[in-house]
Amino acid sequence: MRNKKTLILGASAKVERASCKAINDLVAKGHSVLAIGQNAGEVAGVKIQTKAIPLKNIDTISLYLNPARQRDYYNYIVEASPKRVIFNPGTENPEFYQLLELNNIKSEVACTLTLLATNKY
Repeated sequence: MRNKKTLILGASAKVERASCKAINDLVAKGHSVLAIGQNAGEVAGVKIQTKAIPLKNIDTISLYLNPARQRDYYNYIVEASPKRVIFNPGTENPEFYQLLELNNIKSEVACTLTLLATNKY
């Protein structure tokens, strides 16, 4: 399995949050992980940044932000030019799917945790 450099957008250090579980699972499976969230913290050795950080060679961006909060990141995500953006449950956003498609970025409505657990990540 190749390392898929992943950005978790909407990351949380709260253990009950899916984004926290996703960071743990990604790290456990050997992927490089970057994280941006509202609050600074650390999960599995990954520092959660509170501001946009420069992105290079990102394979996947996994969203844990509701559609209204995603708007602030549209340009940031398009400019990062990831291979795909995963819309986790509760983040579905048809407006954003269209923008990504126009920029040749694949959008996937899925659960990062399920993809990892079933080796389909």
